[in-house]
Amino acid sequence: MTSDLRDLYQDVILDHGKKPRNSRVIEGATFTQPAFNPLCGDKGTLYLSMDPGGDKIVDAAYVGAGCSISTASASIMTDFVKGKTREEALATFGLFHDMITAPPDRASHRPVQDLGKLSVFSGVAEFPARVKCATLAWHALKAALTEAPGPAPTPVSTE
Repeated sequence: MTSDLRDLYQDVILDHGKKPRNSRVIEGATFTQPAFNPLCGDKGTLYLSMDPGGDKIVDAAYVGAGCSISTASASIMTDFVKGKTREEALATFGLFHDMITAPPDRASHRPVQDLGKLSVFSGVAEFPARVKCATLAWHALKAALTEAPGPAPTPVSTE
């Protein structure tokens, strides 16, 4: 990764960390899912509103307290999943998780191009201790969409 690209990614993460988007409670949310990282104390709550059929995410928000990476990840995630189906959101979780946990020798195999703005987190793979920060809101999303009542999601392969 070039120095300029790393700087751009850092700027995006800092911007979303300082001014998170969708940081609000959704009154009457279809799903409310708490999130907590006991290793560092980051915590929050994910709110999802689904369409009447329960398959499409109409709105997403996250209220929490955590580091810049955790806050920025939740901010960008809530924007990214709006309008996605359960299956699409779960597939994105798999791609995102694979991207930030890929060992350095698999760096060229990270699906950055498929993730748009989420690709700013590709450098997290270089700092394994920060993976839990970047995935906190994502694990809440996965739990809400797979453990909550509604249409059963299609299993997603991350391979």
